[in-house]
Amino acid sequence: MVKLVFCINRRPDVSAEEFHRYWLEDHGPLVRSLQEVLGIRRYVQSHRIETPINDALQASRSAGGPYDGVAELWWDSLDALMAVLSTPEGQAASATLLEDESTFIDFTTASIFMTEEHEIIALDA
Repeated sequence: MVKLVFCINRRPDVSAEEFHRYWLEDHGPLVRSLQEVLGIRRYVQSHRIETPINDALQASRSAGGPYDGVAELWWDSLDALMAVLSTPEGQAASATLLEDESTFIDFTTASIFMTEEHEIIALDA
């Protein structure tokens, strides 16, 4: 399996509360509704929580500012993803998601990339 990782920040004109609410309650169901046409096997949203631990972690690694969240989407393979994106239905679904994302995500501060997981510690370990 391959995974798309999308590290995102909210648009400056969107409050943190509205960002998290919209992403979970509106965008999440939209992605779910397009799951079949896009061949998505799994979708997870990780919403940043506010804690002083964030500052300590960033300082310990001289890291940049935090993201508001991370979206992860899985496909069976890169070929499977490319196959659905080459269809008119897949392209339309992708355009629908992009249009919706533009209402709450600041693309200029986002990072998006494909990954292959290498599990080091399993959940049941």
